[in-house]
Amino acid sequence: MHRITRTSGATAAKPVGFDWLDPVGVCIDVIAVPEPKTATKNRVHVDLATTSAAHQAELVARLEALGATPAHVGQGDVPWTVLADPEGNEFCVLESREMYRDTGPIARVVVDCADPRAMAHFWDEAMDWTLHEVTDDHAVWCSAKGVGPYLEFLRSPDVKTVPDRVHLDLVPDPGDDRAAEVARLRALGAAGLDVGQGDVPWTCLTDPEGHEFCVLARS
Repeated sequence: MHRITRTSGATAAKPVGFDWLDPVGVCIDVIAVPEPKTATKNRVHVDLATTSAAHQAELVARLEALGATPAHVGQGDVPWTVLADPEGNEFCVLESREMYRDTGPIARVVVDCADPRAMAHFWDEAMDWTLHEVTDDHAVWCSAKGVGPYLEFLRSPDVKTVPDRVHLDLVPDPGDDRAAEVARLRALGAAGLDVGQGDVPWTCLTDPEGHEFCVLARS
């Protein structure tokens, strides 16, 4: 898994023209779509890493100066800060944690789900990352190379009702056939997805809980 895509409430379904690339190669694409964000909390979000309390406070202040606003998602009294970007997409600025010290700016990508153990069964077979931990409450992966952000599927009581505005994209290994990879994922429990994408060099799928994701062509 090398890419995270977030949709933006603009007028055309195409990239807006810029990417962010962190030091370990996880890319975030911002894609324009006509649908605005609903009041529903995103079921996929990113958490940003910090190295100290001072760094956390400085990063929150800088993000708020850029247009982020405090967000309330029922988090209560927690040591991290929940913010929303200018379009209302939630993200967190975490307190300093040793496990995220070498991830780069993105500590983890968090996906809400109903059954982390079931998601662990699918996603552990779907990608070549290392399953770090699995419990009834969450399933956590990290890169097999031991660098970059973690991926966490977190148990949530919320029911998926709208398409995810943030989703994962999978990139096949060099030399792998995309059609064969799609067939393998479907055999694991993924389903085909038509979002009006037309003739494009990627394939849209959903995992067994309905989270949308894409399999990209390496080109």
